[in-house]
Amino acid sequence: MRNAVTIAGSHVVLTGASGGLGGAVAHALDDRGAHLILTGRRMDALESLAGGLNNARVLKCDLADRVQVEDLLAHVEDADMLVANAALPATGTLDDFTNDELDRALDVNLRAPMLLAKHLAPRMAARGRGHLVFIASMGAKLPASRLSIYAATKYGLRGFAACLRQELAPSGVGVSAVFPGSVEDVGMWAESGASGKVGTVTSSAVADAVIRAIRKNRAEVDVAPQSIRFGAAIAHLMPQTYARLARRSGADEQTAALAAGLRHKR
Repeated sequence: MRNAVTIAGSHVVLTGASGGLGGAVAHALDDRGAHLILTGRRMDALESLAGGLNNARVLKCDLADRVQVEDLLAHVEDADMLVANAALPATGTLDDFTNDELDRALDVNLRAPMLLAKHLAPRMAARGRGHLVFIASMGAKLPASRLSIYAATKYGLRGFAACLRQELAPSGVGVSAVFPGSVEDVGMWAESGASGKVGTVTSSAVADAVIRAIRKNRAEVDVAPQSIRFGAAIAHLMPQTYARLARRSGADEQTAALAAGLRHKR
């Protein structure tokens, strides 16, 4: 049975706080009384964000650097919650990736969240309370060209969260996965310069979903327009039909533009 977990007064580790969705999630948690541990690669951005919050400290960490990740683990042992938000776009065709770029995407998007959960979950379980939130993507439910590496990490994160939720349920620790669609104001879509007929959501909607996932101990929360969620259902139930419809819709041209605009961020 899961014990009551409240955001107010809880110590929350937020990865990827120096960019993308990090700011919106940090403010949503701060507004509800969390004590934040903000991590990211850019110290100036972390300090700027922390300066506008009520209770936050910063820890610089590149999640692609395994030594830095180990150091981070030693500084977050008492955390009550984790919001694993950091991710690399990892867009492009498979043959265009170097081995180093592939390893970096796997390290940041999948390995680091797993290690943080491995480190924190037993401590939360010993206290009988806590929550782990993994920011996945609708890319874990909607296959698209030029997103094979990115989607693989998000599909993996989805499976990891679902199975870990089963493992930790008896301990009182909650596990949630949040699946944003294309976010219009920050992150991959906004930074790529791509445009198209894709439905978008706001970063504040994603932040609200994180809060809802924690408070209600939701297994999964989709943050996307109805049309995108319907497409995900079709992709799950009728994958071949979805693939044909996606090709006819011009989705490949949109993801090509997305991949081109984000290649430098691998």
